[in-house]
Amino acid sequence: MAEHPAYPVGLRLTGRRTVVLGGGQVAQRRLPALIAAGADIHLVSPEATPSVEAMADAGEITWHRRPYAEGDLATAWYALIATSDTEANTRASAEAEAHRVWCVRSDDADAATAWTPATGTSEGVMVAVLTTEARGRDPRRTAAIRDAVVEGLRDGTLVAPHHRTRVPGVALVGGGPGDPDLITVRGRRLLAEADVVIADRLGPRDLLAELPPHVEVIDAAKIPYGRFMAQEAINNALVEHAKQGKSVVRLKGGDPYVFGRGMEELHALAEAGIPCTVVPGISSSISVPGAAGIPVTHRGVAHEFTVVSGHVAPDDERSLVDWPALAKLTGTLVVLMGVDKIGRIAETLVAHGKSPDTPVALVQEGTTAAQRRVDATLATVAETVAAQEVRPPAVIVIGEVVAVGPRGTA
Repeated sequence: MAEHPAYPVGLRLTGRRTVVLGGGQVAQRRLPALIAAGADIHLVSPEATPSVEAMADAGEITWHRRPYAEGDLATAWYALIATSDTEANTRASAEAEAHRVWCVRSDDADAATAWTPATGTSEGVMVAVLTTEARGRDPRRTAAIRDAVVEGLRDGTLVAPHHRTRVPGVALVGGGPGDPDLITVRGRRLLAEADVVIADRLGPRDLLAELPPHVEVIDAAKIPYGRFMAQEAINNALVEHAKQGKSVVRLKGGDPYVFGRGMEELHALAEAGIPCTVVPGISSSISVPGAAGIPVTHRGVAHEFTVVSGHVAPDDERSLVDWPALAKLTGTLVVLMGVDKIGRIAETLVAHGKSPDTPVALVQEGTTAAQRRVDATLATVAETVAAQEVRPPAVIVIGEVVAVGPRGTA
């Protein structure tokens, strides 16, 4: 007889008896999806892996601690046969056939009446991949196809248009330290679905080139009204575009809430009644030192790290940083936005007890192709920055961890 491809279908197993024979690795992989489907799961097996046993202890499945017996599948809607006993598997498969129970076999797919597809989910969509070949199936290929489709949906490289009306609003998206691959999956997906993107200069610029032509990209650095009105102008732009029914992404460098003024924008949107989603991002305070081979903590060297803003000098009345207290800490100090103030910062730390020989590293354009690392000490950092022409954006790391790793690790 000519062999035909499987017919794809979604089983609604909520509350319906599902029997799993065998409590080994196959059951451990398959049970979570059956539990998520709401199936009434009965596991028949004298033994089980610790993870499967935990599911039974939690009441997610009913465990019958014995081998398969005739009649176990009589009232089932669906069965998974996955024991190490081939003879028992064959008998169970025959019982399933007799009672018209769809049955998956882990040891002999050709003898089964059903196959388990490679599945994955993304934002309410389930992707299930089955081969069309009855024989010679390659599960690794179906899994790879599944992964490619799901990843494309998650990161926005595979965009399916929404035919139902989307709810307008704003997403404050942390774009990470600069490398476009370091934005979160959710952030990249929302970016791909946006009508308007208001972008910081420190956001991952390469991602903007991937946007469709109809997307309006607004450079936040060029929004008018002058330097001191820039944030208010950005807030107004977010509100105005969202009120026009558009999906707006505010693309920021790093994380929206780590010196990103994200809460100010959230407050402005809340006052205007605009729904807002906050998507955390990888902060440059941790990722950039890591990219340069510097761990912000290390056993026996630093048990804590502190992140501060250096956009105002220690002697500036606007500064909220307790620099004398920081000088007494033994851990790592990470300074953001402090390149032009590093001389006065170093002087203040030394004046309050920090050793002038404390290692300092400045990592410019971290995680990008232009990344470079410049090393100094508190005593020499000011002249080093001038001599090496270090420019923002750069993350400054102060502490013994600077000397821990191999210099220049990528």
